[in-house]
Amino acid sequence: MKQLLAKFMKPFFSHYLPIQKGLATNTLLAYRDAIKLLLCFAADTLRKSADELSVEEIDEALVLAFLDHLENVRGCTPRTRNARLAAIRVFFGFIAREEPVLLLQCQRIRTIPLKRTQHKTVKYMEQDEMQALLDAVNVNARTAARDKALLLLLYNTGARVSEIVGIKIPDLRLQGATAQISLLGKGKKHRSCPLWPEMAQALQAYLKVRNPHDPAAEQLFLNANGVPITRFGIRQILSKYAASARNQCPSMRSRAVNPHTIRHTTAMHLLRAGNDINMVSYWLGHADINTTHVYVEIDMDMKRRMLEKTTAPVVSHDLPWQKPDVLQWLAALEKSPKLCAVKP
Repeated sequence: MKQLLAKFMKPFFSHYLPIQKGLATNTLLAYRDAIKLLLCFAADTLRKSADELSVEEIDEALVLAFLDHLENVRGCTPRTRNARLAAIRVFFGFIAREEPVLLLQCQRIRTIPLKRTQHKTVKYMEQDEMQALLDAVNVNARTAARDKALLLLLYNTGARVSEIVGIKIPDLRLQGATAQISLLGKGKKHRSCPLWPEMAQALQAYLKVRNPHDPAAEQLFLNANGVPITRFGIRQILSKYAASARNQCPSMRSRAVNPHTIRHTTAMHLLRAGNDINMVSYWLGHADINTTHVYVEIDMDMKRRMLEKTTAPVVSHDLPWQKPDVLQWLAALEKSPKLCAVKP
């Protein structure tokens, strides 16, 4: 008897992912989108309702066809393809646990390889560029206190935009010489970041004019209507000030500025200041220190300083270059009879 795919949906999304694996809401939504796209593709391919799809019908060939569809029809990048495949792998791993009789089929899907992706160099801003972005805030604007505090906090903490959106008033400790903030990162991991005195002052100034639509709202940053700001709203604010900063700092004209750009900028500036890479990894909330190593790889100034600490070998240029015998032998092969020549 075939197993309907629909019966595995609720326990997968309602219990396994959020409770057993403890995944964040955004990750759940990404998994949901991947499975939804797969079901729609399978229903169209097999010409039947998504409710009628069985696990046995979602085989390796169909999943591979779906992945090709993502790239060739929907125009997704290999990175997006891999993210969709990762979600599908987890789903079929769950099915295999629930129904061992389907283990072999689920294994075949789970062993579909990820596609190799191009390694992109992260983009960051130099100190003068970051300063130009901070200076772009109009002190006379109605939202000046909020925007100044927002930009400074992104730079001070190197936080992800989702972490900034999730900050609540109780997460702040602004009194005394040990001002700090608590952030909730990926995997529901908490970390604390100390704040510059200027950062604490900017937050205190913002809190005095913060005017929530709902007095009980605890979220720190609000939009112009007094409701909690969204990730999209923060990106819009950054885009506005980046456009203004480009007029004062020409080097920014070819640079895209978004919340993750500032995160990369914080990481680079911390490393350049001589901080240990392990501490920078903790500061950014990286689960794997290899993620932090990418910043060391791209900084040419750090590479030059490393090179200056080494002594160049003594190279003599007096002797003429002698062609190695092996090169002469290889060159002579061209004049030799063909090893596989066909006789007439």
